[in-house]
Amino acid sequence: MYTCTVTSKGQIVIPAQIRKRLNIKSGTKLCMQDTGFEINMRPVTSDYLDAVAGILKSKKNLAHVLLEERAAEYGREKKK
Repeated sequence: MYTCTVTSKGQIVIPAQIRKRLNIKSGTKLCMQDTGFEINMRPVTSDYLDAVAGILKSKKNLAHVLLEERAAEYGREKKK
């Protein structure tokens, strides 16, 4: 486990071992999630994007789902 200190400007330094392992370089963006008691950070790198690509796949095409929802909404409005 690593520790770091937050500066008066809210900045932290990510330890070098973590930066090297995750390929975090100057200018790399980090995705941060506040879970209530923790802050999770993930580098937004091509490796990370490749790893999460497709995790939310659906059996239906998103455009098709949206068109179906629109048609159902239109039908409900027409009945009124």
